[in-house]
Amino acid sequence: MTDLSTTTEAPKSWERPEGASLEAWMQSRVARYETRKYDWNALKFQADFDPKYGRAQMRYIGTGGTGVSTDMNTIPSENFTFSTMVIPAGHEGPPHLHTDVEEVFFVLRGKLKVVIEKDGERYETILTDRDVISVPPGVYREEINIGDEDALMCVMLGAKKPVTPTYPPEHPLASVKRG
Repeated sequence: MTDLSTTTEAPKSWERPEGASLEAWMQSRVARYETRKYDWNALKFQADFDPKYGRAQMRYIGTGGTGVSTDMNTIPSENFTFSTMVIPAGHEGPPHLHTDVEEVFFVLRGKLKVVIEKDGERYETILTDRDVISVPPGVYREEINIGDEDALMCVMLGAKKPVTPTYPPEHPLASVKRG
């Protein structure tokens, strides 16, 4: 028999490791651009289905919602994930939804059409440099680069490890297996 009253929670990733100096602790909480690389394989199964879905993720905090399970080169996540994504001109992120988290897109550079759908209603907007949209859970979203250059955006998801997103049942990617 197990005494549940004595269970201990695992330490949070943001807690200072015992014996670590402030400098060592903070260095473990910094992710520098020069140590990142774009991962064109995170969503490769989509691009293999149709090249227009080719885009790259650069992870900073946690692994995001792409299905990548681990990345030792990121700051561990406790409550959200943060990455950047490059969407080449003419490419798009297919319609998908997260059942468990809010997703934020902050456009650093470029021109994206964002399409939102919920219960038969549709909303479209154009985001450009320094525009942001926050999409609630349970709402389909897609991002289409309608500009002439690569679009660069920050993506933030509101969970340590979000549930892998799903596609509309009628969308061809709904029947494609990951990896």
